Amino acid sequence: MDNNTLLKKLDSLSIEEKIGQLIQLTGDFFEGDIDTVVTGPLKKLGLNVGYNIYNTGSILNITNPEKIIQLQTDYLEKSIHKIPLLFMADIIYGYRTIFPIPIAQACSWNYEGIEHAGSIAAQECYDEGVHVTFSPMVDIVRDPRWGRVMESPGEDTLLAKKYAESMVQGIQGRNLEGIIPANKIAACVKHFAAYGAPVAGREYNAVDMSEHTLREYYLPGYQAAIEAGAKLVMTAFNTLNGVPATGNEWLNRDVLRREMNFNGVLISDYAAIEELIMHGYAEDEASAARISLLAGVDVDMKTAIYANQLEKVVSDNEHMLELLNEAVYRVLKLKNDLGLFEDPFRGLQETVQRSRNSILSDEHKKAALSLAEESVVLLKNENQLLPLSKHTKVALIGPYADENSTLGMWAIKGDEADTVNLKMGLLKHVDPDNLSVCKGAHMLPANAREALGKYADKLAAETVDEEALLHEAIRNANEADVIVLALGESIYQSGEGGSRTNPTLPKPQMKLLHELSLLGKKMVLIVYSGRPLILTEVAGKVDAIVQAWYPGTMGGEALANILYGEINPSGKLAMTFPRSVGQIPISYNELNTGRPNLKENGSYRFASRYIDEVNEPLYPFGYGKSYTSFEYSLLTISQKEMKKNESVDICISVTNTGIYDGKETIQLYIRDKFASVARPVKELKDFKKVFLQSGETQNVEFSIHEEMLKFYDREMQYKSEPGEFDIYIGSSSQEILLSFSFVFLPEDEHE
Repeated sequence: MDNNTLLKKLDSLSIEEKIGQLIQLTGDFFEGDIDTVVTGPLKKLGLNVGYNIYNTGSILNITNPEKIIQLQTDYLEKSIHKIPLLFMADIIYGYRTIFPIPIAQACSWNYEGIEHAGSIAAQECYDEGVHVTFSPMVDIVRDPRWGRVMESPGEDTLLAKKYAESMVQGIQGRNLEGIIPANKIAACVKHFAAYGAPVAGREYNAVDMSEHTLREYYLPGYQAAIEAGAKLVMTAFNTLNGVPATGNEWLNRDVLRREMNFNGVLISDYAAIEELIMHGYAEDEASAARISLLAGVDVDMKTAIYANQLEKVVSDNEHMLELLNEAVYRVLKLKNDLGLFEDPFRGLQETVQRSRNSILSDEHKKAALSLAEESVVLLKNENQLLPLSKHTKVALIGPYADENSTLGMWAIKGDEADTVNLKMGLLKHVDPDNLSVCKGAHMLPANAREALGKYADKLAAETVDEEALLHEAIRNANEADVIVLALGESIYQSGEGGSRTNPTLPKPQMKLLHELSLLGKKMVLIVYSGRPLILTEVAGKVDAIVQAWYPGTMGGEALANILYGEINPSGKLAMTFPRSVGQIPISYNELNTGRPNLKENGSYRFASRYIDEVNEPLYPFGYGKSYTSFEYSLLTISQKEMKKNESVDICISVTNTGIYDGKETIQLYIRDKFASVARPVKELKDFKKVFLQSGETQNVEFSIHEEMLKFYDREMQYKSEPGEFDIYIGSSSQEILLSFSFVFLPEDEHE
């Protein structure tokens, strides 16, 4: 449909019909006769009795293809203007083929693999009739207490930008004409803005940050998604400097639409428009509707505010009516870009008639396995305990030893029955006679299980005596050469609403670990989690630590391949692991202070330091061990004085000096030594991930250009300034192996 036809379609709608296009409901509104709907979901949501559900624009979280065909068919039969429904769903990191959670994916530093994961999720969604996914989430996070760390790309702006771009291109494709091709769906970047920085790490809490920090670190990830073509943006639940994001006209119209040039659909998060009242920002429902429309929110997800109040808000108000028309046009354009006016089912009828070969295909599982292998991070490997010999007698112990619930909280279509768990993975490598398996401890203490309510029904059913579990574990461990201890937080302890004041291993598991450590056996710890856990107490009791995250459908096989050396671990942390809760929030790219904690000052009191803990984290950003070793040497630097439109080109040599083939991620950091605002001690500006066979040497090139030197100054102007810059190259933010300085001297300054 061309644009003129689309505008005519818009003009043909009444105000009531236009408002309907901005409403998102769930599928239960379309089930049963009208009397059932009126007394059921309509009443529950508070929609006026006269609301015509066949004006509704979109449906939330219906993913069954037969149901989608039924709903779309019935809707179009009863709809006057035959404008198809949009079907949107929370497909965050996989539909049925579940990939590692996003924080884990970011630890792969493999953005081609991440884009491929996004394309597979889109393919499976397309084949099941889903039109829009609420992904990617690109919220920067520096506080592991926050539950939604699992959905985030971590603490670094560059990685967030790359994650945003890769996921949008994977989900939507790289079509620059605006039309979303077959086998692709629309991407929705979220949560706008700064949702990942809640005060005290508490879900839905206020965000209080300077505009400089917002622009410098938090907005670039969203900008990258928009530049990659994301069709939708979702508002955040939080207030930002006192103004709720969903009702923030400056944020959504001035910044998002004008500065960031976003012209797609802005959708509220679940019930966020109604929550403007609870925030104390809107006096009543009519006020909430008016504020949200003024702020540019196009779609009201799962409340009755727009449906009940918007007609009163726009009547006799030319400006508000104009804003309504703009919002409806954006929704119609999204439907048009998806091709729904030509085919409201997007090929779904034909897909349902044939077998849906994409769902959990061998090709998709192979991709999930590969990304899981690269997402795992080896944190410790004392005396090269890993990889294990296939002839070693192993006691696999822990709540995650034989547990399929390793997909993370937001794998809404993932089926645990499809999951390869750790036991299954190990049995692909070892004879059953060399593997004993037992649980050893409950996942959580009883009081914690109760606190999780309905989300822990399965956990609450644990009735076996804890001492009996422990005795069985000790017996198995005594008969083994090596203990592989599979521990972690429950999937329900992370994700939305999963904030924790003390993100450590649960107490029953800590007791198990302590008792097993007394046996004097070699011990490998596998950590399943949706966030960095505080492992300070744990690290000294085990010989090796493998950070598994929630690794997805093929996680057990990926971990087994690493444990037995079929794969050399290459993951690098996308988020810092603190030593203590007291260090939180923590990130590698902190600002320097006027009194830095310099090593040469020893325990000098009046420095920026703790008196009961070191400043440094347990495991820094960018960190991750390998079974092999790498040696760096600097070959060439093109120049040490750079002008505008020039670059500093660097060539280094990287050699695999160990006995295993492996991948290394070479990281380049820059420090601006003097500027008009204080700058971080270092910032990641580029990286290269290379594969090297044992003994192989490769030359790796980097190019530093002016864009890498830009920042927001005191007037919020994004610019570079002349000055001296330090370059650090290494294997993590703390393991710097090469360094040098150069001067940026713009031509006019030089002259």
